[in-house]
Amino acid sequence: MATVNENAVVSGCDGGRRPGCITSHVVEGSMESYRFYLSRRTAMEMLSDRGCDVSDSDLSLSLTEFHSQFGPNPDLQQLSICVSLRSTPSKKIVVIFCGTEEIRKQTMCGIYAGLPNKENIHRLILVLQSKMNSYARKELEKYPFKVETFHICDLLVNITKHALKPKLEILTAEEKNKLLRKYKLEDKQLPQMLETDGIARYYGLEKGKVVKVTYRGGVIGSLKTYRCVV
Repeated sequence: MATVNENAVVSGCDGGRRPGCITSHVVEGSMESYRFYLSRRTAMEMLSDRGCDVSDSDLSLSLTEFHSQFGPNPDLQQLSICVSLRSTPSKKIVVIFCGTEEIRKQTMCGIYAGLPNKENIHRLILVLQSKMNSYARKELEKYPFKVETFHICDLLVNITKHALKPKLEILTAEEKNKLLRKYKLEDKQLPQMLETDGIARYYGLEKGKVVKVTYRGGVIGSLKTYRCVV
């Protein structure tokens, strides 16, 4: 089996052989498997951070264990994830890895038809390897639950694990109202975070959610601020 340096810095998804790029650390023929390993690991961490019941074994799965479980050429269906919300175990978040062909309306219809227990699905996350055309995106609007899309390259690293990233806490509705009352503010008066921001997308934040941001270190010591998702 080909060997991979798991501590390699991953950068870019254009196939260029730059120093530190994934291609410089993966023996030819194993790159696709390594991409699936990294993106699935980040997806597991993201689900855990969103309050899903993810096992420690899934979070700590090594590349060797991944190859043992899924093989050197993973089947996309086997890579799928279905986990429960810790707060509401009957509700599930499902993650599906899509193929390399352009995603069309027919693809979306097929995915929906293949989903079991649709009434229990809280959210669906699609990991894309290709473009999704406008007809397919329009089809997503018919799904009875929220659908998110991430390109596989966006999940090769966990952006929240960067050493310089501040600590983030998502406020409950009660905590948000208490904050607004305390400072006599309205949502629109808080600093803003776009719903399309990478951090907002990682946590699945929707408009109106408020995040407490804590910066530590440097000359500022500790600084707390709040941002409202718009």
